[in-house]
Amino acid sequence: MDTVEKIVEDFASDIAMSSFSSGTRLRDMIRAIRACKTAAEERAVVRRECAAIRTAISENEPALRHRNMAKLMFIHMLGYPTHFAHMECLKLIAAAGYPEKRVGYLGLMLLLDERQEVLMLVTNSLKQDLNHPNQFIVGLALCALGNICSAEMARDLSPEVERLMRSREVNTKKKAALCSIRIVRKVPDLAENFMALAASLLKEKHHGVLISAIQLCTELCKASKDALEYLRKNCIEGLVRILRDVSNSSYAPEYDVSGIADPFLHIRVLKLMRILGQGDADCSEYMNDILAQVATKTDSNKNAGNAILYECVQTIMGIEATSGLRVLAINILGRFLSNRDNNIRYVALNMLMRAIAVDALAVQRHRTTILECVKDADASIRKRALELVFLLVNDTNVKPLTKELIDYLSIADPDFKGDLTSKICSIVEKFSQEKLWYLDQMFKVLSLAGNHVKDDVCHALIVVLSNASELQGYSVRSLYKALQAYGKQGSLVRVAVWCIGEYGEMLVNNVGMLDGEEKITVTESDAVDAVEIALNRHSADATTGAMCLVALLKLSSRFPSTSERVKQIVARNKENAVLELQQRSIEFSSIIQRHQSIRSSLLERMPVLDEASYLVKRATATQATISANKHAPTVAPGGLKLPNGVAKPTSAPLADLLDLSSDDAPASTTTSTTTPNDFLQDLLGIGGVSTSTAGVPSTASTDILMDLLSIGSSPLQNGTPGQGKKSKPVHAVPEAIDLLGSLSSTTSVSAETKPTRLVSQGMDLLDGLSSSTSVSGLEKTVHPSITAFQSTTLKITFDLKRQPGNPRETTIHATFTNLTSSTYTDFIFQAAVPKFIQLKLDPASGNTVPANGNGSVTQGLSVTNNQQGQKPLAMRIRMSYKVNGEDRLEQGQVSNFPSGL
Repeated sequence: MDTVEKIVEDFASDIAMSSFSSGTRLRDMIRAIRACKTAAEERAVVRRECAAIRTAISENEPALRHRNMAKLMFIHMLGYPTHFAHMECLKLIAAAGYPEKRVGYLGLMLLLDERQEVLMLVTNSLKQDLNHPNQFIVGLALCALGNICSAEMARDLSPEVERLMRSREVNTKKKAALCSIRIVRKVPDLAENFMALAASLLKEKHHGVLISAIQLCTELCKASKDALEYLRKNCIEGLVRILRDVSNSSYAPEYDVSGIADPFLHIRVLKLMRILGQGDADCSEYMNDILAQVATKTDSNKNAGNAILYECVQTIMGIEATSGLRVLAINILGRFLSNRDNNIRYVALNMLMRAIAVDALAVQRHRTTILECVKDADASIRKRALELVFLLVNDTNVKPLTKELIDYLSIADPDFKGDLTSKICSIVEKFSQEKLWYLDQMFKVLSLAGNHVKDDVCHALIVVLSNASELQGYSVRSLYKALQAYGKQGSLVRVAVWCIGEYGEMLVNNVGMLDGEEKITVTESDAVDAVEIALNRHSADATTGAMCLVALLKLSSRFPSTSERVKQIVARNKENAVLELQQRSIEFSSIIQRHQSIRSSLLERMPVLDEASYLVKRATATQATISANKHAPTVAPGGLKLPNGVAKPTSAPLADLLDLSSDDAPASTTTSTTTPNDFLQDLLGIGGVSTSTAGVPSTASTDILMDLLSIGSSPLQNGTPGQGKKSKPVHAVPEAIDLLGSLSSTTSVSAETKPTRLVSQGMDLLDGLSSSTSVSGLEKTVHPSITAFQSTTLKITFDLKRQPGNPRETTIHATFTNLTSSTYTDFIFQAAVPKFIQLKLDPASGNTVPANGNGSVTQGLSVTNNQQGQKPLAMRIRMSYKVNGEDRLEQGQVSNFPSGL
């Protein structure tokens, strides 16, 4: 029995001394929480401590109330609920002693906010404490009221705060002014009660009271127009006096910051001056002298001095200052640009961008320094300086500024070349005074950064070339020379081969020589060599390859002696993996071989493009893009960041986006990219549209030449005859189709064609269909790889495999190939199918697609067609990725699956 009693006594003693009893000190609880190794242990400690506090509250132990409140505040900061102890705050506030009140008010500010109903109960205690004879208790009440007061409390207690602003105690006046700011924000109607008091406080000598009063005046100006007018009449003189006294004051250790007298008061006064002087000429004139004094006397070698100067510049640019004072302010910003601190230079560039609207001529004087900032090592400064240079350009300085930017373009960082190129192209297009200068600058940009030039810029250049008949010879010679030196620049190659194809005879014969231009010797064979080299070098780019083939076809007509060689070059692409190039090769070979009589008229020079209508169309499209970006709904974080391998969700958004809510699979396919107004879509019809899947039929407005050449869409895109009925996909094979024969045969193709594969050898649709030839009799049961999607930037192939045990299930091995010179990062593939098809995606092999086809990313898919034989397999796909940190999105539809899947 003695042993049992001893155990019970030890246990009771342990409980009494436990670190979780209500008598635990705050430091002991913090030590116990920090000793926890897991979140579960921490929750257990907090739970037991809260239980002990609840017990103490229920037992009403006044001696431990302040200690419990201190622990509750710490628990609240850890994120745990403490609502059960709100009444304890009120009890501590109602206590007589200062220590209890201090903890109570601190708990009130931390644990409650103005939305808590229990806060209404503290109004009476606050009112009593605001009238307390002890200034420290009054300070506690003012501090609490300034932090959590609601509109109702502001109305009830504003008379006490007004009275305290007249107090003799400096600290009380300062806290009352700060509390008034909260009251004015909550109840703007009370602003008129504080106008005279705020103005009177500006006569104080104590800097703390002055800063509080100036901040109150600033808030009054924002809250009431009447207060703004009152302070303009009664406070300008006081503010000027304060600023002069602070600027001329001797060294005071209490307010000194790095040798600058009270920079915080400086800045507050300058901000209030800016508000009062904005739009008021009289007030601004009264401030001019003191602002000039601050701008000239402040030491710019100290960071505190730079802060004052920056605020002074903002004030000068914000009020109705004189022109001389504005020049002084902009010169200060010019000195900032020479500072070694990147932050100072950045804020100076930002301020100069706003100063251009006020005094552009003064900013122009610092153009050289701004241009140096464009070459800065810091990316943020480079970008901001480039935007400022763009704003500085006008008709008088466009040529020297453009020359400086183009010279820097050759040595600029690759990451910066995109922005720099875009700005240069915009400047040249906007301020070009003559076509020759415009063409020269664009040729330089294409040569130095052709891979960064956007398609719409190239299209605009081609439109200008088409209309500048007197400069076409000069242009084709300049582009030919640039092509020899900079053949790796994609946009340069496209524009150059287009010009060589259109104006090749001018290149060979030196037509249209300008004064001072050197003659070059180019043979017909040299022109073909240039296009052939471009075709071989850019074989992975379907757009460039297609343009090269068109240029070769036109050269075969311009230069009959090269016809046989062009035929051989074109024929090499009959088995090209890119379907667009394969189809063009077949059609162009047929033109060269079989249609000599119409070739010259068919391949005449392109008609002059309507420059005015193009500019209107481009401006309209640009405005539409800006409006769409402005009003586009914000994508939720991670909206496009689904990991590869995620199966099709059951929720509606993706299905709605891909328009697959119907069970019926669409018969045609269209794709789109994020690049608007692709000029190649106008010239060749392949810029932003996938050439690997069946598309929509050509519109009635399509040019007849484009119909004859099938430029802009492959036969699969133009659709099969009889588009009025539902058509099933037809698969094309090299060397199969000649679209330029005569349609003399009366043989017709049925409106609804079964899935077929046109065999090679011997079928010329325009030479007439033999009556013995049956389209439906050319079926092939083998399912090879298909090109599911192809654009100018991305190619996707599907390797299909039927599961032997389950004929409805098909395994797909998808391969993603990057056709551009930029690496794709964060690559995500998504797919959606109709309801009668089940889809499963496996994780991808990676999320980075190497550039130029040097490697690929693969991903497995499994689809089960529950209505096999009744409805064909169809799928919509979407690919999102990043190029140099910029989000890109492409999507399309795959419906060229072999029959029977």
